[in-house]
Amino acid sequence: MLDYAHLTALAAVIRTGSFERAAQQLNVTPSAVSQRIKLLEERLGVVLVVRDQPCTATEVGQRLCQHVEQVALLESSLKGSLPGLQAESLPVTLRIAVNADSLATWFIPAMAKTEGYLFDLVLDDQDHSAEWLRRGEVVAAVTGHDTPIQGCDCHPLGALRYVATASPEYCGRWFTDGFNELTAARAPCLIFNQKDRLQVEWLRQVLGADVHPPLHLLPSSQAFVDAALAGIGWGMNPEPLVIDHLRTGRLVALKPDKSLDVPLFWQQSRIVSRVMGNVTRAVVSEARTMLAFAIGT
Repeated sequence: MLDYAHLTALAAVIRTGSFERAAQQLNVTPSAVSQRIKLLEERLGVVLVVRDQPCTATEVGQRLCQHVEQVALLESSLKGSLPGLQAESLPVTLRIAVNADSLATWFIPAMAKTEGYLFDLVLDDQDHSAEWLRRGEVVAAVTGHDTPIQGCDCHPLGALRYVATASPEYCGRWFTDGFNELTAARAPCLIFNQKDRLQVEWLRQVLGADVHPPLHLLPSSQAFVDAALAGIGWGMNPEPLVIDHLRTGRLVALKPDKSLDVPLFWQQSRIVSRVMGNVTRAVVSEARTMLAFAIGT
């Protein structure tokens, strides 16, 4: 059997990034934390922590951290019926996968509507965040997948609307002959990372062809907006982030009648559905308030 005091020490080291901060969180000495990790590693015969700045988990260490966090979630769901658990002072940590544009537009207000949790957010594209759930590395995800993952419940959220935007100066420099396949192939474009297919998909819908423009890689939602304002390139920006710039003319839409709506869904593990109830309600409510439209409503 695994010693949960040792597992809790491991999770604290990985969560805080150091033995000293883990000791402060657990109200013990750093040497006590180190001893617990050492005993756990000796018991299992594998290294669990990469002792660096910050400390990180090995593959086995990460699996054990996920296990102890899931146990903490399950214990949390029992608090209402087992008053003796109320003395537990450490808040439950929720590891959630979310795409950067949702985090930059509507997800933070949803987090603010919940209390008693710590959030450990994993950033990934909406077309790939579901893989974190399939691997059991997160308890919930904002994803573009509408089919429930095995063992998960799926809630439609709405669609995040994207607008192809650029500065007026940029358009005057690159699109003097209009926006067409030839000019689009020459004009520098902004992409978030190699997983980002929004620009390619929008070009295909608007021009009816696969166009491959020169690319700037900017892995930041705000940097996307800033780069468009600076005339560095054009990109698919979430409408909530650029609506004011469009109204004032600091940015213009390349095709005002051709936005791109990306449907989003909230998938969460059924194992922790009880303790995640408040979080799910907050996420669904905020998304349906702020996104372009509610799917299936």
